Amino acid sequence: MKPDDVIYLDYNATTPCDPRVVAKMRPYFDELFANPANGYHRWGRLTARAVEDAREQIGALINAAPKEIVFTAGATESNNLAILGLARRARNRERRRIVTTAVEHKAVLLPCKRLVEEGFDLIILPVDEHGCVRLDAAQAAINDETLLVSVQAANNEIGTIQPVAEIAEIAHAHGALVHCDAAQALGKIPVDVDRLGVDLLSASAHKLYGPKGIGCLYVRGGTRSIALEPLLYGGGQEHGLRSGTTNVPGAVGFGEACAIAQTELSQEMARLQSLRDAIELALQAKIPTLHINGRGTARLPNTSSLTFPGIDADALLLNLPDLMLGTGSACTSGAVEPSHVLTAIGLNRDLASATVRLSLGRFVAPTDVQRIVSEIVTTITQLP
Repeated sequence: MKPDDVIYLDYNATTPCDPRVVAKMRPYFDELFANPANGYHRWGRLTARAVEDAREQIGALINAAPKEIVFTAGATESNNLAILGLARRARNRERRRIVTTAVEHKAVLLPCKRLVEEGFDLIILPVDEHGCVRLDAAQAAINDETLLVSVQAANNEIGTIQPVAEIAEIAHAHGALVHCDAAQALGKIPVDVDRLGVDLLSASAHKLYGPKGIGCLYVRGGTRSIALEPLLYGGGQEHGLRSGTTNVPGAVGFGEACAIAQTELSQEMARLQSLRDAIELALQAKIPTLHINGRGTARLPNTSSLTFPGIDADALLLNLPDLMLGTGSACTSGAVEPSHVLTAIGLNRDLASATVRLSLGRFVAPTDVQRIVSEIVTTITQLP
């Protein structure tokens, strides 16, 4: 049980499982627990049907056919499967260029960098001061030797929504495929695979009030249309692309989370943007030096990246025990380094270290706004 006085403001990191999702999943833990791979008995057929129903729900949210949804353990696995799977299956072909962006999640950047060791050419596109990919750079980098372009739908740290459709148009003109990490976008803004023009798309259930440990990879046309090398070998589940016993409760929960999002998306977008804007305006009125990263471009409605010059973000968060926020730094191999996203938009180490991320969600109420602002302002004024 969480303390009643805590306000959770880290929804981009993960979300609580919606009670409606938990209720939908519960029977598949101890009643309908059979392995869906066994179609010879009724329980196996029932769980298999539940998995296919979930596939339909996920597909409906992104405008995809059920056969185009491949279940994975989450967006990290989906990103690796899309990037490494495509490149390794095509390693003997002439196309050797991979193009991605400087603000991608490491679950995209690191597989791309791994491919350099396997003989591929990697181009990392720069972004502007708002975190938006520069289309002129994309135009210059994507050519007839490009195999894959991977660009996120929205950034997890500053919320910037990327011009995926425009980049996809450039890529397809050169015969390249397009992958999109939509983990931060799904459930927060509309995600339509046809409008985006993507061939592969990754998502995680826990980013939209579903359970952890389940995600999916959208494959345009299905697994027979785009050839991918599996990362895992075994029982041949998911049309041979992702072996392992199907996580039935997870799939059911993911499907239900998508169904809820599809019904409530428009209303929730407007509500969260209103709350975020109110917080930003109130904070800037009290702290004029505050800089809001990404405010000059389209952002996720729930996300606010706040730089307080001269303030140590870690110290700020440690003195805000009842507000759960994120910082602009990440611990890698025991050393604290500034966020690669914040440095990509031009922030130096000091400013990156003075940045916090506030990400709102379904269970933040309008009545929380005044307290959020008050506690942040009071704490900043008390820091040395």
